[in-house]
Amino acid sequence: MTARTGKEYLAGLADERAVWLGAEKADVCTHPVFAGSLGGMAGYFDWQNSHAEACLVDDPETGKPMSASLIVPKTGEDLRRRHAAFESFATYSCGMLGRTPDYVNVTLAGFMARSDIFSAKGDATGAERLGRFYREVVENDLSLTHTIIHPVVDKSLPDLEGVNGKLALRVVRRTKDSIIVRGAKILATLGPFADELFVYPGQPQPPNADPATLLSFSIPMGAKGLHTLCRDHYGVSASVADRPFSSRFDEQDAFMIFDDVEIPLERVFIDGDLDVYNGLMRGGWAANIMQQTCIRAAVKLEFAYELCARMAKATNSDKRPDTAAMLGELWGYACLTRSGVRAAEADARDWGNGAFFCDDRPLRALRAQMPGWMVRANEIIKTIGSHNLLATPTHDAMDHPEIGPLIQEFMPGSNGMSARERASLFRTAWDFAGSALGGRVELYERFYLASAPRNMALDHMFAQMERPWSQVPDMLAAAGA
Repeated sequence: MTARTGKEYLAGLADERAVWLGAEKADVCTHPVFAGSLGGMAGYFDWQNSHAEACLVDDPETGKPMSASLIVPKTGEDLRRRHAAFESFATYSCGMLGRTPDYVNVTLAGFMARSDIFSAKGDATGAERLGRFYREVVENDLSLTHTIIHPVVDKSLPDLEGVNGKLALRVVRRTKDSIIVRGAKILATLGPFADELFVYPGQPQPPNADPATLLSFSIPMGAKGLHTLCRDHYGVSASVADRPFSSRFDEQDAFMIFDDVEIPLERVFIDGDLDVYNGLMRGGWAANIMQQTCIRAAVKLEFAYELCARMAKATNSDKRPDTAAMLGELWGYACLTRSGVRAAEADARDWGNGAFFCDDRPLRALRAQMPGWMVRANEIIKTIGSHNLLATPTHDAMDHPEIGPLIQEFMPGSNGMSARERASLFRTAWDFAGSALGGRVELYERFYLASAPRNMALDHMFAQMERPWSQVPDMLAAAGA
């Protein structure tokens, strides 16, 4: 099996996974609350087949179609081919789905490209296991989520010290063929709707880190002892016409609890090796994964721009200086994102072992600026939409014989726009930026690649290490100062 359909994806979710929605242990496949989200994810798999020219490529080993997000990048052409796939996958949800399977797929493919890191000390066991797991993902078109961050209760302490260390996922026992792990990890977006949970390093750890916590592995979401604790679900059982995003695209976020979960050694890729653990994220992770994240962001910002431009025309305010300025601001964010991706791809290079990744500098800059842009985009949507976002009758109301004609008469848009078109436009804008799901997505954009201040500080550190900075003394010396 390769390149699954939506029906095949849904069939794969029928297992013994322990998914908690409040105090209820929910069957993902049958619980009515999850129905819209499952339909949205099934639609993703159907989309990859109906847009195969962009989303699928031939598996080099079998010749069967596989997701282009699983290309192990070795050339500039590989990056161009992936770009087309990321663009198409993001277009499916207008960028509102942040954790579609291509997100973790591209991470796995990047690790395959840098498999040398796993065997840097001469032991190829981890690299070989990873390679077999990669083939399993390719051949079964598995949907992966990840959880990579240690839960931090006390932010005054390092991740693995004090109360934080007591909660951290770690090896507690070993058998001949497995490790048993206990602890917690955050945050598994798409967790209830994935096939596999991929655990790998989230950030480098200090030299004194407990080796029992230095892990990378993957397990099925139905593994015994694995608990998926969901937040409140923001999906709604409304028509796509009334709630185009909330009816389909709540991908869920889950706190993962490992209650003595047994991991077969065949699925363990890092086991206590600090050098491999720290080297993996430093070996091009950002340069690889952020091609996908920034293309998704560009698609989303362009959608937000078009949405705002259409709202402005609906109220005949698009030529007002304040509105035009906001529209230009949004367009600028989209253009800067596109430019950053283009620069990163143009300066792509071999990062080692033949891994051909983007230049990470423009992508890191985007990572630091993007949270602010996404929050500002929502603010602009609410400003241009104003009270119109709160005056949006449902499509059922417009079809009602009594109230429908009155809505058509009293709630049209400007420039000949019908009441139905106006309502659809402003309902879409509210679902994008103001609904419960819109608020969750905004929070996701703020933190899913770490906070903006942290990324800016890291960018400064990387810049200082990149080259000598001597312009200031050189200028003063040249001027005779």
